[in-house]
Amino acid sequence: MSRRFKVAILGATGPVGQRFLQLLENHPWFETSTLTGSGQSAGRSYRDAAGWLLETPLPESAANRVVRETRPGAVDADFVFSALDSNVAGPIEEEFARAGFPVISNAAPHRTDPDVPLLLADVNPGHVALIAEQQRRRGYSTGYLVTNPNCSTAGLVTALKPLDDAFGVEAVSVVTMQAASGAGYPGVPSIDLLDNVIPFIANEEEKLEIEPGKILGRVQADAIEPARLAISAQVNRVPVVDGHLESVSLKLRAKANAADVAQALAEYVSEPQLAALPSAPERPVIVRSERDRPQTRLDRMAAGGMAVVVGRIRSCPILDFRFTLLVHNTIRGAAGASILNAEWLVKKGLLRTREEIRAESGKTPAVLSGSH
Repeated sequence: MSRRFKVAILGATGPVGQRFLQLLENHPWFETSTLTGSGQSAGRSYRDAAGWLLETPLPESAANRVVRETRPGAVDADFVFSALDSNVAGPIEEEFARAGFPVISNAAPHRTDPDVPLLLADVNPGHVALIAEQQRRRGYSTGYLVTNPNCSTAGLVTALKPLDDAFGVEAVSVVTMQAASGAGYPGVPSIDLLDNVIPFIANEEEKLEIEPGKILGRVQADAIEPARLAISAQVNRVPVVDGHLESVSLKLRAKANAADVAQALAEYVSEPQLAALPSAPERPVIVRSERDRPQTRLDRMAAGGMAVVVGRIRSCPILDFRFTLLVHNTIRGAAGASILNAEWLVKKGLLRTREEIRAESGKTPAVLSGSH
């Protein structure tokens, strides 16, 4: 692709913002043009404001960049990734969308809005059809909102999608063991989490029980008809850094055996794979046959953290089948999912550069030109 898109990261100094920056380094289509932060971070160098947390070095291209205020007039970009805290993200993301920016968000506030796609590009790529209705209903011009799901939901629904396509999924029971990084930074105090498992994460069970129905649902006119499946979720915070492990039991609508289930998971591909998008894993689901896999430390970086790893597929004495899955919560479950969503939006012609917009309209909206 000859086009290059300028990208802003909103909330760039936090853990998910840092993961965005890491994954976007050397991206073939996107270059990070603006990093925004809170009032305490704005005006400082990114190196000083961020306190780099990741295992790879801080990209030198970002180290001395000045962190901007999180407002449309301070941003020079074709679109924005939102890594904002969910407590503040809702109105800020709407402000950017009204100002003409496509907003590709990892935050929670707009996930259940009926006109906002809750998107995993290789699970429900057709849900981008909601964008036109969203723009019409909200009066947005070139801007819009697209979200990706909760990090645990991302892993669960990636494994459910091939089975729902092949056999239909009727009911699911899921128990999660979620990494400390899912709580942000500094997250859960060490004295609470070390030598311990905490059987509660605020709002997490509700997200796991609600979000899959929208993701696996069908676009009907101007809304999503949710999938008909019952989900019971129990969540736990465990003392690992990255990687959410989930124990899943499910009831299928059609007869199958364990080999059928494993084959459906292992062979699943979707439109981002067929389009060879830069961030798309070759297979969204990797099936392991060993009796003790997946394991968090060994498998969380499968396909660069973008694949969900499934193992221990076997019959269930209460439902039909059970298995264990692992998802990297800040890559597949957060920043990586948003980046793949943006690539899919480019492929569908729904992300355009400012130059392309100017060529179509004969003028550039002031906020998109960086003036204010």
